[in-house]
Amino acid sequence: MDTTVQSTSDLAIDGGKPVREEILAYGGQTIGEDDVSAVAETLRSDWLTTGPKVDEFEEEFADFVGAEEAVTVSNGTAALHAAMHVIGISPGDEVIVPTMTFAATANSVTFEGGTPVFADVDPDTLLLDPKSVEEKIGPDTEAIVGVDYMGQPCRYDALRDIAETHDLVLLDDACHAIGGSYKGRPVGSLADLNTFSLHPVKNMTTGEGGMITTDDAEWAKKMRQFRNHGITSTHHERSEEGSWYYEIPEAGYNYRLTDFQCALGMSQLEKLPGWVERRREIAARYDEAFGSMEATEPLKRRDDATCAYHLYVIRLALDRLQVDRKTLFEALQAEGIGVNVHYIPVHLQPHYRENLGTEPGLCPNAEAGYERILTLPVFPRMAESDMEDVIRAVRKVLSTYRR
Repeated sequence: MDTTVQSTSDLAIDGGKPVREEILAYGGQTIGEDDVSAVAETLRSDWLTTGPKVDEFEEEFADFVGAEEAVTVSNGTAALHAAMHVIGISPGDEVIVPTMTFAATANSVTFEGGTPVFADVDPDTLLLDPKSVEEKIGPDTEAIVGVDYMGQPCRYDALRDIAETHDLVLLDDACHAIGGSYKGRPVGSLADLNTFSLHPVKNMTTGEGGMITTDDAEWAKKMRQFRNHGITSTHHERSEEGSWYYEIPEAGYNYRLTDFQCALGMSQLEKLPGWVERRREIAARYDEAFGSMEATEPLKRRDDATCAYHLYVIRLALDRLQVDRKTLFEALQAEGIGVNVHYIPVHLQPHYRENLGTEPGLCPNAEAGYERILTLPVFPRMAESDMEDVIRAVRKVLSTYRR
């Protein structure tokens, strides 16, 4: 590729004045005094972990997403692991996952000895392509995992039809999508098991944390045991009963979420709808700005879904630019815009190339999309000036590097 650029440039990467002096991260948490008070109140209580706030948070979260059960865990990866465990994934089993995701989606399958089978994505949305799922199903397939990339739900009607036809479990990796919906149904109620991350960069946070929702009470019971070493009861339950006795029918992990994290989660959950609405406002302004630019376009959104905008991702028309994505990334960082890339297709990671023999060409839509995408800042406490700085920096960089 010809990397020659204009001889005179005011880009910060070339020594010019940056749009911003301090970098604007691509995401970040919003913590208010009510959140601090909720945590402090719990810190002063008798229960810091395995206490009543855990049950309260689970009940409120389940109500919010329209599920019968919600199970807290220590992070989003633990949520995926608990889900794989409860559906009985074991050596020899295959689980179909999209390659355009964070590695934890695939890694969780391997934690239980299973094999992730990487499916391709729709080129316009980077969401799991049901046609690719159909092609990947084999005699050892046990489950399908949809990933609500960027916060937009997958085509769950199509995925549900496939799962039912082949007697497979359907899971939703909804770590991007709390607050979104599909055909009027909230994310968290769309699959047999739905997993969430409550990391600070997500739409709401418990510091670190995760959640699984389901309508299956028996699965929920088993996941609560799994997160607590496999023990059949919590310390709080035994305290209420005046008992010391417990059993471990199956070994588990220490994936518990603390009571003060749950207190933070309940406080955050109350404000989540407003925060998601703010993310949509920012996304709409970006759509307006970048939809008319020759060298970039937003990912497409479907009319049957509402996006929660954990991420805002643009695609670059590299054939209209003099430089590659790496140069654009560095130039925008130099302007004070904390752009990122989500994600490197998981099948291209050395671990899977070495252990499963995956190679470039396996998922061409995801691979082509990866080369062209950039994540721009989107989070509720962004000011109007922050949003305009992002737009100005993108215009500045792309106009300088335009062919």
